[in-house]
Amino acid sequence: MIIVPESAIAGLLTADDCFTAIEQVFAAMARKTAYNFPVIREAIGHADALYGFKSGFDRESLALGLKSGGFWPGNAVKGLTNHQSTVFLFDADTGRCRAVLGGNLLTALRTAAASAISIKYLARRDARVLGMIGAGHQSAFQLRAALKQRPFDRVVAWNYHPDMLDRLAQVAQECGVGFEAVDLDRLGAEADVIITITSSFSPSLMAAQVRPGTHLACMGTDTKGKQEVEAELVAAATVFTDEVAQSISIGEAQHAAARGLIAEAAIVEIGAVINGAHPGRTADSEITLFDGTGVGLQDLAVASAAVEAAIAKGVAVEVDF
Repeated sequence: MIIVPESAIAGLLTADDCFTAIEQVFAAMARKTAYNFPVIREAIGHADALYGFKSGFDRESLALGLKSGGFWPGNAVKGLTNHQSTVFLFDADTGRCRAVLGGNLLTALRTAAASAISIKYLARRDARVLGMIGAGHQSAFQLRAALKQRPFDRVVAWNYHPDMLDRLAQVAQECGVGFEAVDLDRLGAEADVIITITSSFSPSLMAAQVRPGTHLACMGTDTKGKQEVEAELVAAATVFTDEVAQSISIGEAQHAAARGLIAEAAIVEIGAVINGAHPGRTADSEITLFDGTGVGLQDLAVASAAVEAAIAKGVAVEVDF
């Protein structure tokens, strides 16, 4: 069995590697050759933590396994990231455990890759202003990945705790892009693309604040009850997602679906756009929304790439198991 510790991941994969892996697995999902198993995600009644499992199987790459972990909101004071996870890969031919990997950085990279893919395929070509809602740990990964998809020249950002926006300001400066902290009215009025990456259970962005032609990537809602944008905004958009079943049950579309504002059949897998089976955006005035719920196959895809890179670079730790 191969062990790839969390400390080794950064030296094995680039953001571009993760983008390619996620793009391929989304396409496989749309071809129905890769599928996710039902998600388990529970409040454990200790440390205010959410804990669960995401798993699946890709018949094309033979990636089989699961990610175990969740969200511990008190970790920051302990010097740890709030999201903690571990990925387990299994041999699809024998069922033996093939690898165990630290999943924290992999999660941030694969989540950022997913929103970047949505921008690549759904945002207007003339998009120049990027809006960011949320400034937690994953936001910097989101911003870096997004800036590669269009020639953005300005970032406007908002966070519940404004002092945290320095994280995004620094990334924007490193990338040579202008940055401004704004209120949500200005953000919605000026941004061509908006990424939401919060852990909110109540909406911050309203339909009236978003102008025609905007692309939204809603990346924070992965649990029943969470919500980043108003249900009416979801209903006003053409909605794309990683997996429809998760979108209407634990994703951003759950609230609009529960109120009958959007039909399950109207939600499109992003993989269908990648494969050319769906046109994606059809007008410059169309509001598009990507509901990035986060699926187990994303974790397996980037973990498999990390294992192959670890073997190729001779840094894989092998143990008898």
